[in-house]
Amino acid sequence: MIGLLAPAAARPSLPDANIDPVYRRLRWQIFLGIFIGYAGYYLVRKNFSLAMPALIEEGFSRGQLGIAMSGVAVAYGISKFVMGTVSDRSNPRYFLPLGLLISAAVMLLFGFADWAVSSVGIMFTLLFINGWAQGMGWPPCGRTMVHWWSRSERGGVVSLWNVAHNVGGGAIGPLFILGMAWFDDWRSAFYLPALVACAVALFAWATMRDTPQSCGLPAIEAWRNEYPEGYQQQHEQELSTREILFNHVLNNRLLWCIALANVFVYFLRYGVLDWAPVFLQENKGFAVNSSSWAYFLYEWAGIPGTLLCGWLSDKVFRGNRGITGIVFMLLVTVFTLLYWLNPPGHPAIDMTALIAIGFFIYGPVMLIGLQALELVPKKAAGTAAGLTGLFGYLGGSVAASALLGFSVDWLGWNGGFALLIGACVLATLMLLPTVKGARTV
Repeated sequence: MIGLLAPAAARPSLPDANIDPVYRRLRWQIFLGIFIGYAGYYLVRKNFSLAMPALIEEGFSRGQLGIAMSGVAVAYGISKFVMGTVSDRSNPRYFLPLGLLISAAVMLLFGFADWAVSSVGIMFTLLFINGWAQGMGWPPCGRTMVHWWSRSERGGVVSLWNVAHNVGGGAIGPLFILGMAWFDDWRSAFYLPALVACAVALFAWATMRDTPQSCGLPAIEAWRNEYPEGYQQQHEQELSTREILFNHVLNNRLLWCIALANVFVYFLRYGVLDWAPVFLQENKGFAVNSSSWAYFLYEWAGIPGTLLCGWLSDKVFRGNRGITGIVFMLLVTVFTLLYWLNPPGHPAIDMTALIAIGFFIYGPVMLIGLQALELVPKKAAGTAAGLTGLFGYLGGSVAASALLGFSVDWLGWNGGFALLIGACVLATLMLLPTVKGARTV
């Protein structure tokens, strides 16, 4: 297994006449692989949220379900960092599909095994395993993008790839509705997306590749004749874990700034998303189908929002990721207030506010990931992305699951939304140091 996951060896160079057409063809193919492959991870990540209303009817409290759901975030936060360091020394073609298959297996257990939802402890354990496997998705995609696209291309490429979050996450809602129509079974929120994810894993394996050198091609910098400041040939050499951590990641001040910002961005992102079905049904009078479609629209609204954010970052703000993120977070704050304070009986306003939050929140999510890739050499990209993920999930997403659940139990939805607004403000403050921060190689 270790040998299978190891980085692919460099192959003899292709003839000069073949390099351009092969490079162009493989970049499209590989992009499809990492896009659809990563979307598949979201088919089997947040299914538990859609099942929570049914589990509440079976006697579980919101706080208990929040604890169970936090298993994903705890494991994913740690795994994204740990597996990020592993991914920097692994072949993404095998690394990404393996994690996806493990996640799908956990969701199939939830769907078909009664014991899987019999206690909070069992649910937490299974969701923890799922979260650990989920940490095998982002880092190999980051490694792939920094090896196959040059720095001047990455703003557009990363923003386009980043909508895979929304394609996969948004597809859960319609799949759940389809499963309810076919089987009249709330557990279809687990097993139907899991079966689709298995097919996605096979597609990712068939289309992904490791580095250009492993395909007989030159490094992306040589092919594009685009060398970032400070670039050296040694940047094409694999780094040891110690070199990655202590020379390029842990001593990087701006990387720590965006990691802290990610705590609050993720608290808002998942605080709204995870609890949308429950909040809309309990506080706004939505039916199950309506809340599922709201879940879908929140995710898919992030697609144009992310693309707009990437374009603004490159073209209007001239590569200043920090100021772009701040603008988007301010708009998120406005629509979160509207989503909270709009009285029941105005579903069109609720849906508009929820869609607007989804539209704007994924821009900062994308920008933090992009900054992580840009602040370190490409052989350390997975670890840098893992550090921001560690903070985002272990700090932000865990709090969105457990802390927000208990806050609503004790203080009502007003207390929960006060925390969400506080997260908006703190995320904006944490992004301020990055406004004038210089990029490194």
